[in-house]
Amino acid sequence: MTPQNQDHRFGHRLSALVSVVLLVAGFGWAVWSLAHAKLDAQALRLPAWLDGAAGKALGKSLHLPAQDAIETASAAVRYRVLGDLGDQTALGCPQWMFYRDGLRPQPGVQADIVRDRIRLMRYWTGELRARHIAVLVVAVPDKSRIEAAHLCGRAASQAMQQRLDAWQDALRADGVPFVDLRPTLEGHTEPMFFRTDVHMNADGARAAATAVAQAALPLLGDRKGTQTFSIGEPGAPRVRMGDLLVLSGLERAPRGWRPELERVPPQTIEPVRSGGLLDATPPVEVLLAGSSNGRRSNFAPWLGIGLGREVWNLSMDGGQFSGALVAALRERNQWPSSLKLVIWEFSENALSLPLTDDEKAVLAHLPPTQAVPQAPSAAASAAQARAPSA
Repeated sequence: MTPQNQDHRFGHRLSALVSVVLLVAGFGWAVWSLAHAKLDAQALRLPAWLDGAAGKALGKSLHLPAQDAIETASAAVRYRVLGDLGDQTALGCPQWMFYRDGLRPQPGVQADIVRDRIRLMRYWTGELRARHIAVLVVAVPDKSRIEAAHLCGRAASQAMQQRLDAWQDALRADGVPFVDLRPTLEGHTEPMFFRTDVHMNADGARAAATAVAQAALPLLGDRKGTQTFSIGEPGAPRVRMGDLLVLSGLERAPRGWRPELERVPPQTIEPVRSGGLLDATPPVEVLLAGSSNGRRSNFAPWLGIGLGREVWNLSMDGGQFSGALVAALRERNQWPSSLKLVIWEFSENALSLPLTDDEKAVLAHLPPTQAVPQAPSAAASAAQARAPSA
């Protein structure tokens, strides 16, 4: 055997040895990671394997050392060189970011998804009416609709946007009061949404809350409450990390390698209390079962100011179409007897998201067609007439 052949054999053996060591090390790391992972048993059920949720859960558990830094560097280069923000976020005009689920439907979502959600709406509004509790439905328009001027050539799905009209047509036909916030949020010279976030900014949230309060008052007997609020002066602007930056993996990227962070002046709004020992909290009359919109930019406090009532805010992050409402309904036997109105808020794009397990469970027990609820009351009709959309 020539020295050259011996060198080749040695090189092959060395490569094989390195590969074996890397494979063994990777296998050992995977076993150790899974052994120390806190995996929910529900995340490993058969349905989770079928829809890919189990794979995602395992993927999060198999986290390599320094993986966060590597992923941040990759996302930063992708943004800086290609102007690409990944699978969940899209770049509009420079510095403007949009949620892809607001631009196009997720793969595999049936075209008639709104039909199922109309059935759910009829069921839940019927449950509330049976308890003599009014309901007001609020679909917050997607950022891509209101800030379309900043899309810079990106197209939003017309089929998705038409679903909002189909949804509101069903509400109107069933006599369910709703608020169309499009006229309220469109046509402003200043943005109504954050540049790097999916949520309404302070101006958008205040305008939306005011419109919702105007539509809700007829459902409360056209009587504004007596609760007063202390409205603090906006403070010095603070850096705000937009959720779209986080989704894009750019949360820790250096300046210049991600869209610029926004600076937002904080503002505190609190209900006024007398502070005495006998200071009685007013009875709860309004429940807000909303999405993360209800937890941002003082939406709920501004709504309370418009109503003259403190709002019982059960909104939840990630609530999508019905998460907060379903959670609230589970506890309805503990609701105070003073409750008169449920404001059900969600983002427009939630109409086009896949059904959740809770929604599927309710639909499984409903007949194929739901009867149209009885004619609306005079208060409901008045609210419908005074809502911006009606």
